[in-house]
Amino acid sequence: MKYVIVLGDGMADEPLEALQGRTPLEYAQTPAMDRLSKWSEIGMVQTVPEGMKPGSDVANLAVLGYNPKENYSGRSPLEALSIGVPMEATDIALRCKIVTLSEEDKPFEELTIIDHSSSEISTEDCGILVEEVKKVLQNEIYRFYVGTSYRHCLIWKQGSVMELVQPHDVLGQVIGQHLPQDEMLLYMMKKSYEILKDHPINIERKKQGLNPANCCWFWGAGTKPKVSDFYEKTGKKGLMVSAVDLLKGIAVGAHMGVAQVEGANGGLHTNYEGKVEAAVQGLTKEGYDFVYVHVEAPDEMGHQGSIERKVQAIEYLDSRVIGPICDKLDAAGEDYRMLVLPDHPTPIRIRTHSSDSVPYLLFDSTAREDHDWLYNEAEARKSGNFMANGYKMIEKLFLDI
Repeated sequence: MKYVIVLGDGMADEPLEALQGRTPLEYAQTPAMDRLSKWSEIGMVQTVPEGMKPGSDVANLAVLGYNPKENYSGRSPLEALSIGVPMEATDIALRCKIVTLSEEDKPFEELTIIDHSSSEISTEDCGILVEEVKKVLQNEIYRFYVGTSYRHCLIWKQGSVMELVQPHDVLGQVIGQHLPQDEMLLYMMKKSYEILKDHPINIERKKQGLNPANCCWFWGAGTKPKVSDFYEKTGKKGLMVSAVDLLKGIAVGAHMGVAQVEGANGGLHTNYEGKVEAAVQGLTKEGYDFVYVHVEAPDEMGHQGSIERKVQAIEYLDSRVIGPICDKLDAAGEDYRMLVLPDHPTPIRIRTHSSDSVPYLLFDSTAREDHDWLYNEAEARKSGNFMANGYKMIEKLFLDI
């Protein structure tokens, strides 16, 4: 038996008036999920434990079978693992997102955060900008590391873990009340804005109608991760297929394989076909028992507040990932169990994550059930199936409960 999780990041949502009272998942054309749902168990699962912030870090740890209350040490340290950043026990890792601030002639504190992803800037362009920041701000205490797209890392030697605001939680707001209290972090944010706002790359981006990547935003502080070996925990050899450093970092910490998919960028127009090929090759040719296929696009479109693009992201997940994986595993004669779910909702209404439970679909190619339901939030709730501890969901996938 082979095992697959397809994770549509932030896919769950709320009913929207613009979609005639349906969620994007209900509204989207999803023939592959509709077909699977007839033969599957569906239900709701609580992936974010009570009292913890609803982030992809916490939720994806839970989906992979790790209790976040025992294993979570911060988001940025997991990303640091992915990009090979050496961390000592006394180091603090912080996320360094390169965001878009408004460029009025006002004090820094009175600017507005426009875009947390700088129009999904490429890794190549953003890497050049981070290098410019490093020239001025890097020293023995603060060290910058280039990640993927707008997501980068700052290591603070003998630093402090502190509460810092996630940029996608305050989109469209004046930044003053959301800035760090730490004087050095605040100084580096202000200085990065001075360095980046008139950089040639940003001048060109504005000419093209793209948002400039003009400021470092620090958050997600944490210590060296505490994720145990996935094979020792489950008896399954696992492979991560994702464009996102966070997910790759979790996999590195868990000693899972990490697929390198050219053109996978975490955006709406990522290399879906490459991800499918990596997943199927892993299961059929490379000896993996389990693959975790993570698609970031629905979450990004939720943060952007774009209903149309979030629907499109879900339709791409269905037609370019779920359907092809099933077709290829069927053609290879493999028996498999597939779990489809989001990690958390990213409702269009609030443009950030929520802690609500999410719908799941669990399919077994060898034991097809017979139902008339479809896979969406409303029907998953009506099913009556509910798992309160999301970190136990993988045991259900692996038939251990």
